[in-house]
Amino acid sequence: MSRLRQFAPAEASTPAASGAWWSVAALAIAALAGLPIAAILVGATSGGFDAIEHLARTVLGGYVLNTGLLMLLAGTFAAVVGTGCAWLVAASEFPGRRVLGWALVLPLAVPAYIAAYIYADMLDFAGPVQSALRQAVGWGPRDYAFPDIRSLGGGALVLGLVLYPYVYLLARTAFATQSVTQFRAARSLGAAPARAFRQVALPAARPAIAGGLALVLMEVLADFGVAEYFAIPTFSTGIFRSWLAMGDKPAALKLAAVMLVFVVALVALEAATRQGRSDSRDGLAGRSASEPLVALSPLGKALACIACLLPVLLGFVIPAGYLAMMAMSDVAQGAAGDLATYAAGSLRLGLAASGVCLVAALLLAFARARSTSRVTAGAIRLGTLGYALPGALLAVGLLAPLGALDQSLTRFARDALGWSGGLLLTGTSAVLVYALSVRFLTVAYNSVSGGMARIPPALDSAARSLGAGPRRVLARIYAPLLAPSLLGAAALVFIDAVRELPATLILRPFNLETLATRTYRLASDERLVEAAIPALILLAAGMLPVLLLNRLTKR
Repeated sequence: MSRLRQFAPAEASTPAASGAWWSVAALAIAALAGLPIAAILVGATSGGFDAIEHLARTVLGGYVLNTGLLMLLAGTFAAVVGTGCAWLVAASEFPGRRVLGWALVLPLAVPAYIAAYIYADMLDFAGPVQSALRQAVGWGPRDYAFPDIRSLGGGALVLGLVLYPYVYLLARTAFATQSVTQFRAARSLGAAPARAFRQVALPAARPAIAGGLALVLMEVLADFGVAEYFAIPTFSTGIFRSWLAMGDKPAALKLAAVMLVFVVALVALEAATRQGRSDSRDGLAGRSASEPLVALSPLGKALACIACLLPVLLGFVIPAGYLAMMAMSDVAQGAAGDLATYAAGSLRLGLAASGVCLVAALLLAFARARSTSRVTAGAIRLGTLGYALPGALLAVGLLAPLGALDQSLTRFARDALGWSGGLLLTGTSAVLVYALSVRFLTVAYNSVSGGMARIPPALDSAARSLGAGPRRVLARIYAPLLAPSLLGAAALVFIDAVRELPATLILRPFNLETLATRTYRLASDERLVEAAIPALILLAAGMLPVLLLNRLTKR
């Protein structure tokens, strides 16, 4: 150590000073990311309790009930399907298991609002399902009762179909890495496979299942497209209508504050699941791929194949096939004339959000590596909290403070500079990029910090001891080694930003139309055939992060 100091005598104070600068950067990012939360809390406490009492007497109870029921039903469906399919794939052998093992992840590529548009069109009275049923049986319009997909139960079913892979991925990994010895010991003592599963395998995988369920509930809470299209009054739709349709900003902020309570509870649940660990992790090392934990009969193999095939068909194959069929029609082809304009808007938005997220993620990753301060760790936690914030909540939380700042800047520009234009910030792409960057910074940070963890600290120390400055170390060591992580982070943020709906609808400029907003507007006008091509592009784009996620969980 003393020899290193001889080569670089001025470096003695450098680590502390460097750590301080990284901490300042982390605190600045945390302040920007925490601005929406602070604005919501301030807005919720202003104006007294009259507005809250009015909301409680009118719509708040319905929002709480519907949001809670939607989370309960969709979460239960996702937990049952995800856990069941994960256990069948990890512990048994049946025809098509290897293909279905990765195909079960594909429904995650389908945006929930697109799945809602497709199933509503398919299952409506004039849709192909009921039309074929009437033609086959000879029924009239009043001769039968058909379940209404545009309902709370239908919304929960659609959300569960596209979100169960969160539970499936984590549960499959847990089942594949937990102790085989304990399961076989239970079987040798006379426990039936179902009992051994309930008392041994399921408790060991419970933390992973709870973690996946927390992610599902976050997505259900953040959903706007499904709830709005199926006319389900939830917090997201209530905030959207209060702010834009009714112009009641205080009510929107108070609804966002109540919604924030749900977010805090889900974040606490997700954090608690990280502390769970299986008692033993001999996993697949204790058996070969040809030696399943549970031997199925021929009938059991057929049922297992059907059970794993149905979620793939309903969650991905049918929506993708239906979109592809509509996309080949003349109506869809004729409506694709302006597709380049919407694709260009999505491209600009995704690239801008990706660039901002990469810079912020690098700063946070270096702050974590160079500083051991608890303040820095807390700042990183706050800065990466945005992924848990629903888009509608985030948009309202940003518009409140930025609107006040914008009015002050406009007033100053008018009085001091003679500026006669409109607002400088509100309604611009910069605010939308800001919101998307806050929301998806977590995605970029997780990828970049994972790449940083694989770089030995000794490389940095050795380069500095040989006289290399910070810029040269960054260019010669970190840039090449972090390049795959940076590219992966940029791709993930880009796709998430392109698919984001509620924040884009609320914050976008009037002259900006993206593939997501175009699909939403056409589907809202019952012009789903015209929306088929942009919807199919969004679905195809979503397959990249899904396949990447599947590969990472297998590792």
